[in-house]
Amino acid sequence: MEGIMMMGVEGIKKTILHGGTGEKPKFVTGSVTFHFRTELCNDERTVIDDSKKAGMPMEMVIGNLFKLDVWEILLMSMHIGEVAEFCCDVIHTASNSDKLYPIVAKSLRRIAVGKDPVDWHIHTCGMANMVAYHSLGYDDLDELQKEPQPLYFVMELLKVQQPSEYDRESWALNDEERLKAVPVLHGQGNKLFKQGRYDDATLKYKEAIMCIKNVQTKEKAWEAPWLRLEKMANTLTLNYCQCLLLMEEYYEVIEHTTDIINQHPGAMKAFYLRGKAHMEVWNEAEARDDFMSVLDLDPGMKKTIKKELAVLKMRMETVRRSRNVSGAIRF
Repeated sequence: MEGIMMMGVEGIKKTILHGGTGEKPKFVTGSVTFHFRTELCNDERTVIDDSKKAGMPMEMVIGNLFKLDVWEILLMSMHIGEVAEFCCDVIHTASNSDKLYPIVAKSLRRIAVGKDPVDWHIHTCGMANMVAYHSLGYDDLDELQKEPQPLYFVMELLKVQQPSEYDRESWALNDEERLKAVPVLHGQGNKLFKQGRYDDATLKYKEAIMCIKNVQTKEKAWEAPWLRLEKMANTLTLNYCQCLLLMEEYYEVIEHTTDIINQHPGAMKAFYLRGKAHMEVWNEAEARDDFMSVLDLDPGMKKTIKKELAVLKMRMETVRRSRNVSGAIRF
């Protein structure tokens, strides 16, 4: 069935491309799964995003203050299996203070390629933050951010589940639920770590960090609430790094611990883990400097650091002997 009808909401026009089945679902606070395609309202109907090409449908929680709230309006007009096209005026895709669709699209694109929507591990200097603030990292989204325009959304409603029928992902939680989830995820990660399931533990720690960072973005940087969340995130990041160290992901450990040290020079555990990682990749001077920084911050670590320096010395002597024999390092 095809036909154009007004949605009863100013600025939205709907065209049904393929009729759905059954009665209209009850949209309470359940999970809604759907495919979407976003197009510009130009002659070419330029495609901005397409969840089918990305290889994964979108899941959203009705009534959970999803940032692009017009999608709730669109989906709640649909039947299961229905495919519909919606023409939405600028007022529904942007506001004076926050160009909504480009920001949402950035997060969805990152999720689709397995990245964190909030860049939880990246800490940059003030100038880099200024540049990042003015760019979303995608040229087409930057252009849409600068010049908002009406958009077409082609939606296919796949599934509607009531709250008792699904487990929400962390991105679908509100701030209070995210903070409640953090200690649970932290405990699960610790249990998996003790079982030697380091890869599974990293997923729990990472999800907990994402919960914290989502909440932290709404706080003013370096004020008390922000710092409390930062401390929680750093603890989890260091647990994450412990797993990476045992998984022999040494350069990633160096990256994450350096991020923490640059922001918080008194983070003793970050220096220790970075020193361990530097030792594993034969960075003698860097490892020694990090271990000495640990001693400066916590003299009680003297016995542990003495052992680490002894291991470092032995490894480097082995390397030097190998060089003398063959002229090259053999691993």
